[in-house]
Amino acid sequence: MVNIDTFRKLALSFENAIEEPHFEKTSFRVNKKIFATFDEKNHHAILKLNEIDQSVFCASSEIIFYPIPNKWGKQGWTIVELFKVRPEMFEDALKLSYQNVAPKKK
Repeated sequence: MVNIDTFRKLALSFENAIEEPHFEKTSFRVNKKIFATFDEKNHHAILKLNEIDQSVFCASSEIIFYPIPNKWGKQGWTIVELFKVRPEMFEDALKLSYQNVAPKKK
């Protein structure tokens, strides 16, 4: 299980990551681009994964990771059930989400 404090600590540990509101959610961004959101009401995260990473995480556990059921899901946006996910697995997915959005180092 991952709580908001753990989520926040991990998300803000990435270079240039910031926290900002996003409608009724909390978002984590790098260079104004969202790489993760926290939905307190439903206690889940939404991460921006690439197609391959999304398929791997979703295949590993369909009740923990699953695409948003609309066009956003087809673009890699993936729901993570925070009550069910192991912290190590969440950390791996969050890191990939950040790397998908963060500027590439030269």
